Amino acid sequence: MNTKKTLLKGALVLYFVIAFEVLIMISPFAGFFYSLFNPVLLKFAAHPLTRWLSAFYLPHMVLPQDPFLQFVRVMGSVLFVLGMAVFCICAIQIYTAKFMGKGAVVGGLYSFIRHPQYVALGIAGLGLSILWPRFLTVLLWLVMAVVYYFLAKDEERRMLNAHAVSYGAYMKKTGMFLPKKIEQAITPSSGPGKAAFAVGIAAFVLGSAFLLRAYTIDHLTLWTKAPNVAGIAILPEDGFKMDHRMPDVLALQEVKDRLVGDKHYLVYFIPMDYIMQGMIADTGGDFKLFNQHHSISMITDWVFHPFAHLREGHHAMHGNDHMLHQRAASMEEGMHRRLIFLSVEDVGVKEPSDLFSINALRVPQFMVDVEVHTMKLLEVKDLPHGSGWGTVPTPTF
Repeated sequence: MNTKKTLLKGALVLYFVIAFEVLIMISPFAGFFYSLFNPVLLKFAAHPLTRWLSAFYLPHMVLPQDPFLQFVRVMGSVLFVLGMAVFCICAIQIYTAKFMGKGAVVGGLYSFIRHPQYVALGIAGLGLSILWPRFLTVLLWLVMAVVYYFLAKDEERRMLNAHAVSYGAYMKKTGMFLPKKIEQAITPSSGPGKAAFAVGIAAFVLGSAFLLRAYTIDHLTLWTKAPNVAGIAILPEDGFKMDHRMPDVLALQEVKDRLVGDKHYLVYFIPMDYIMQGMIADTGGDFKLFNQHHSISMITDWVFHPFAHLREGHHAMHGNDHMLHQRAASMEEGMHRRLIFLSVEDVGVKEPSDLFSINALRVPQFMVDVEVHTMKLLEVKDLPHGSGWGTVPTPTF
């Protein structure tokens, strides 16, 4: 029994380690973490049946302009904070009861359901699955839910052994994870019925994630007026600039010389100091966020300022007034934008959505810095074939 319980709790720890990947990847521990985790992601990405696990189903780098996607992203932060707050309240109740020798906790939140701490962790986990939207995180959230169920059943067996009469009466009045009446109304009572119910929930959650991915792709800010080149704007308001300047960029000789006629390209249209460009390509050490020492501020921004942190450039992470003035002066001189060109391989591209296919291989080729008003070419730079995190699968949008 102890071995089983240890394995179950180990599965919970694994979930939260994977779910907090986004926090780890911007920390100094990223190298150690990915030396262990990246081989697993690459194994998934190498096979068509598992490639979807390392893909993302919601915007993470792109600022969504669609109200529904904005709502979902905000709900990720709300659910995460709410779940952790409720879990802390439950923990205070439990450890206060243990310290004062009161026995089983049946008051407060526990007067409504028997396992509010697991519900709270499930809510926080769902929020994390939105904040760091890999399909793998969603799948592991479902595994975590199953683990919570068996942990809860094990705890109830132990409580009945220790407090048979009082805990038995408590179980009759309360539901396991939902209030009694609601749980009885929606949960089957038989074993096969419960199994079918669990399978239905899993199908609904994974199906919803795939639908959200398709919805996200349909609502990206895209430019698709060239036969083999498409542009994606990180900021929605850059759509107008991209629409008017992409033909001029593609006409630059330095760009034409680098484009191969039979290849398809996805071009990211971004501010030059866009803080998360290292996820697109290795554009320089400043954008390998694990090299910085501002993890706490980036984490709080990621949770509490889900859209503002995407607009803030790399300068904002440092809080350097001199850099702020430099950037303001640069903006007065003109509108500088960086275009990162990635070749799209391993899929037949018949429509724009194919560029974001889970099966597609997107390889960084080069970047171009331009002043979009005058079309002054500032820099052209060939890029290594990887992101700022090497071969780690990173968000596409």
